[in-house]
Amino acid sequence: MDNAAVSEPEESTAVTLLGPAQIRDLAARLGIRPTKQWGQNFVIDKGTVRRIVRASEITAEDVVLEVGPGLGSLTLAMLPHARHVTALEIDPVLAEQLPRTVADLAPDLLDRLDVVHADALRVAEIPGPAPTALVANLPYNVAVPVVLHLLATVPTLETVLVMVQLEVAERLAAGPGSKVYGVPSVKAGWYAEVTGAGRIGRTVFWPAPNVDSGLVRMVRRDPPVTLATRPEVFAVVDAAFAQRRKTLRAALSGWAGSGAAAEQALRAASVDPRARGEVLTVEDFARIAEHRPRTERVER
Repeated sequence: MDNAAVSEPEESTAVTLLGPAQIRDLAARLGIRPTKQWGQNFVIDKGTVRRIVRASEITAEDVVLEVGPGLGSLTLAMLPHARHVTALEIDPVLAEQLPRTVADLAPDLLDRLDVVHADALRVAEIPGPAPTALVANLPYNVAVPVVLHLLATVPTLETVLVMVQLEVAERLAAGPGSKVYGVPSVKAGWYAEVTGAGRIGRTVFWPAPNVDSGLVRMVRRDPPVTLATRPEVFAVVDAAFAQRRKTLRAALSGWAGSGAAAEQALRAASVDPRARGEVLTVEDFARIAEHRPRTERVER
C-alpha cells in the first residue's frame, strides 16, 4: 500500500489537531486530572498522531475501533481517513466531551464518529458498523488483555495498530527463541502476524510516563489448523510459561497430570520434552494440546 496516499487528509476534510496547550486547557475546563487507574497518558504531539495514522494504513473503506480516545488527539487525526470511527471510552466525562470536541474542530466529520461509554475489557459486541481496524493508544496496564479480548470477540477486525509500553510491544512482536517471547507473543500469534512498527519517546505524552512506548502492527490470519480448541491451546501456553525456566516435561506436569503424562503428550506432538516453551511456535502448542492424555475437554 502507498502510505503517502493515506498520510495526510484531503484539503476538504482537513481538521485542526490538538496541541499541548489545547489539551491542557481542555482538561482543565473539564476538571480532568489524568489517572493511573485508567492508565491515562494523553498524546500532545501532532506529529505522533499523524505517524500512528500512517502506520495503521487505514483507508476510506475502514471502520476503525479506537479504545481510550481520551481528549481526542488520535480520533481527530483518523477521522479524515476512515469511513467511520467507533471510540470506546471508560471515563464518562471524556466520553461525553469527545463529540463536542469533534463538532468544534471537525464539524463536517462528526457523522463519522460514534462514542460508546464502555470498558473495552467487558464489551461483548461493538454497536454500529462492524470494525475492520483497531487503532489506539492503549493504557499500559491493560494493553495485552484488551488486544486479545478484542481479537477474540470482534472477528471482523483485520488489522491492529496499537501504541503500548515499549516492553509490551517487544513481547507482543517477539518470535520463538527470543528472551522476551512468552504468553502475549504466542496468544497474539494465534490471531495474527505481529510486527513492531517503531518506537515512541515519552515526551509526546502528558503526563510523561517513565518509559518509552512502541507501536505494534497485527494483520489477522487464520489460527492453526488443530483439533484442539483455543482455550485448550492457551491452557498449554499458560502452563509452559508459568515456569519458563523449567523443561516442558516439568512445566506441563500439572497440566498433564504427571511428568510422565506430559512427556507422552510432548513426544506424541513431536516436541522434545527437554525443550522450553520459549522455543515453540503457536502451532507446536496446538499439537501438544491435541495430545493431552485425558478425554475431558476445556469448554469452548
